[in-house]
Amino acid sequence: MKLTVYLLLIFFLQIDIANAQKTDSLLRDANLQNCVQYALKHQPAVNQSLIDEQITDREIKSKLADWLPQLNLNANYQNNFHLQSAQFGAQLINIGTYNSSSAQFALTQTIFNRDVLLAKTSEKDVRTGAKQLTTNTRIYVAANVTKAFYDVLLSIKKIELLDEDIVLLDRSMKDAYNQYKGGLVDKTDYQRATIALNNSKAQKKNGEEELKIKYATLKLLMSYPPGEELHLVYDSLQLANEAAAVDTLENLNLNNRIEYQLMLTQKKLQEANIKYYKWGFLPSLSAFGQYNFNYLNNEFSKLYSQNYPNSYAGLSLSFPIFQGTKRIQQLRIAQLQMKRLDYDFVALRDSISAQYTQALAVYKSNLTNFQVQRENLALAKEVYDIIQLQYRSGIKTYLDVVTANNDLFLAQINYTNAVYQVLINKVDVELALGTLQY
Repeated sequence: MKLTVYLLLIFFLQIDIANAQKTDSLLRDANLQNCVQYALKHQPAVNQSLIDEQITDREIKSKLADWLPQLNLNANYQNNFHLQSAQFGAQLINIGTYNSSSAQFALTQTIFNRDVLLAKTSEKDVRTGAKQLTTNTRIYVAANVTKAFYDVLLSIKKIELLDEDIVLLDRSMKDAYNQYKGGLVDKTDYQRATIALNNSKAQKKNGEEELKIKYATLKLLMSYPPGEELHLVYDSLQLANEAAAVDTLENLNLNNRIEYQLMLTQKKLQEANIKYYKWGFLPSLSAFGQYNFNYLNNEFSKLYSQNYPNSYAGLSLSFPIFQGTKRIQQLRIAQLQMKRLDYDFVALRDSISAQYTQALAVYKSNLTNFQVQRENLALAKEVYDIIQLQYRSGIKTYLDVVTANNDLFLAQINYTNAVYQVLINKVDVELALGTLQY
């Protein structure tokens, strides 16, 4: 009985743990910041970069391990079936024993070696480069998730506008139908209203299918479970205010760009590489010591009864005098690679400058469009309300109502597109400036 209760407790505990893990992997109310942080935690590219950092750290430690003393043990046993013979005067005698065994403890210590010196002097820059690659991955993951988030919101907002438009068109259709039945207008007003209503319903269906695709894209960029629901929360007014929150007078600073920082680190590593090939003209120096156990006996049972040890210690100096100009050519290659890297700086500077100019120009253009569309939307609402009142009073025709409704809906769509387009352009400007940091 106790065993059954114990097994049931384990079973329910495992269920609770599984549910907790599942809840932890989902977002209840997903605002933009939550979506970005979720992506930075779960995106494979980010996690791979973090693992690459660990691999780099282990590689550095592996190379620095050559600075530490190296201790090795070698042992062997040998059985001689036939002993070697040697002649001493007129007599031939056997040399050696039928059984021999030895063990060697060898200790070496590197004093100077260009490989370990390179690992020591460049370890900080190598680690910095690995972290910068992770930062670069995080920035672009965050930028892509942000754009996809806005893209989903744009589709959601369009569907909401279509819902409002359908309500208005449905009401207009009923009004036209009642006026038609009352003999105030002919049948064409009612038919036109029906056509407009059907078109809006078809657009809404298309928008709903498009929204599924955009949700799938956002989940992919976040590495969010495809089959789980993702409910986005946002403040439309706050987003509209944020759309214009970019200082268009801010100067471009290359040092803010992670790509430029990466190239600076690459330059430092290339400078270390040049030093490495210069060190090739210096000798390598190491210390060594060895203690040997030697066992010799013709009878195997008595082999390890007597040890004949020997030991020694010393210094080893290796100085390659001439290698057929190989070291000179390697040094020249490294220097040329540094010169080539200087042109990479020029190309990166020009590319970043062009990217910023383009991003800022597009942002300014769409910001102006956003301001115009906001004004147009206010005017379109006012016109629609007036014409609706005039139509119900019999002053305006139904065609005027249809035109005003179309103008209002178009103004709403244009304004919505403008808001989210400016938000997306804002991300591009922040990327170009290097102010988008994660």
